[in-house]
Formats: sequence, structure tokens, C-alpha cells
Amino acid sequence: MSETMTTAIGLLIPLAGTTLGACIAFFLKGEMSGHVQKALLGFASGVMIAASVWSLLIPSIEAAEASGGIAWLPAAIGFLAGIAFLLAIDMVVPHLHADEDTPEGRPSRLNKTTMLMLAVTIHNVPEGMAVGVVFAGMLAGSPTVTVAGAIALATGIAIQNVPEGAIIAGPLRSAGESRGKAFLSGFLSGVVEPLAALLTIALSQLITTLLPYLLAFAAGAMIYVVVEELIPETAEGEHSNLGVIGCALGFVIMMVLDVALG
Repeated sequence: MSETMTTAIGLLIPLAGTTLGACIAFFLKGEMSGHVQKALLGFASGVMIAASVWSLLIPSIEAAEASGGIAWLPAAIGFLAGIAFLLAIDMVVPHLHADEDTPEGRPSRLNKTTMLMLAVTIHNVPEGMAVGVVFAGMLAGSPTVTVAGAIALATGIAIQNVPEGAIIAGPLRSAGESRGKAFLSGFLSGVVEPLAALLTIALSQLITTLLPYLLAFAAGAMIYVVVEELIPETAEGEHSNLGVIGCALGFVIMMVLDVALG
């Protein structure tokens, strides 16, 4: 299979995960349990943390070292830049998180549905960037990014996208939306990922020497989402250890995927 075909399939793998999770809209009859949501959010957090370390930061350090530079410098700069980028977007773009009534970002007259979708977009862009940058490294022939490693990351993101798709479609269905509309909303929330991945690949091919920085940038953006959104949501309401258990399982599964396949 050609690298182009492998890349095309790899970019669609995460969307398949979101689509599978959104299918819950066709089966859910009542409101999704808060405990289940905590476990799913924790699982997503674990996958993203492990992916940031093994699939992005470590290859960033190895790529910088292979080029003869200071091994830790691109990782540190790129990571902080990714955090700053998501922080700026979070402060500027009007958006609304699920189960909240107060929008974040600049004041806006956008309706609730639009701001909910913007919140999901902010969440999913870093994941798309992460997948895009590893496939860009593969296409550029980077010795620190293998085909198996790129597929492992895409698969890991897809696994954590299953609960994400369910968390988006489930509450919409419980709130009275039709099965089709709830499913479509969950599906569309994942479309931004392959688009962000394609844009990242296009940009990285123009600036291939910045690959170590881009890998760390994607890691920083993903960690921002985990710390700012996912982990706080697992701690809301009644105390539960399900978020911690889900996080541990997600972390181990992603770590095993990357080490075994990468």
C-alpha cells in the first residue's frame, strides 16, 4: 500500500471512532449515567496523555537529537507554544461546554447549539493536529516516526473518540433531539479532525525542519484540553473514582499500542 493511501486511511481512522460513538443515539432510551460519563471522560484523558508523551514528545526529542541540536529545546518550546495557542483560542472564540450555562470566550450572540459545536471544535483540533503531524513525519521520512507508530496514534485517538462521540450524541438524544440529529451532531464533531490533520500535513511539508517543534506543539495542545476540560469534568458532582480508573485504562491502552506497534 502506498504512503498516500496509508495516510488517507490513517486520517479517517479517528473519525470512524467518533462515528461509532455517536451511534449511541440510536440505542439510548434514557439519560446517560453521570458515572458512565465520568469513566468515558477519564478514559479519553488517559489516551490523550499517553499519546502526548509516547507518540509526540518522545519522537520530538529523538528527532531533535538526531539532527544534532539540543534534544529538549524543541520539545519545550513546542509544548509551551501548543498550550499558549489553545489558551488564546479558548479566550477568544465564544463557546459553551456541555452541562454549562455560561459561555466562555468573547461575548457573542451565537445560539447555544453553535457555541456547543465550537467547544467541540476547540477540543478536536489538537487531536487532528497530532495525527496530521505524525503522518507528516512519516511522509518526510523521519527516522523517529514509523508507519506503525502513526497508525498506532490514529488508532488510539479513534479509541478515545468512541466515548467522545457518545458523550456528544447521548445528551442531545436525552434532551429530546431526534436520533438522526443527535447522531449527525456527534459525527460532525469529528469531521474537524481529518481537516485539521490535512492542514497540519500541508504546513509541515513547507517547514519540515520544524517537525520536532510541531510534534511537541500538538502534545501541548492536547494536554491543554485534558487539564482545562476533561479532568475538571470528571471531578464535577458526586465524588467518584471512575474517572481515575478510566484514565488509567486509557493511558495503559495507548501506551501499549504505541510501544507495541511503534
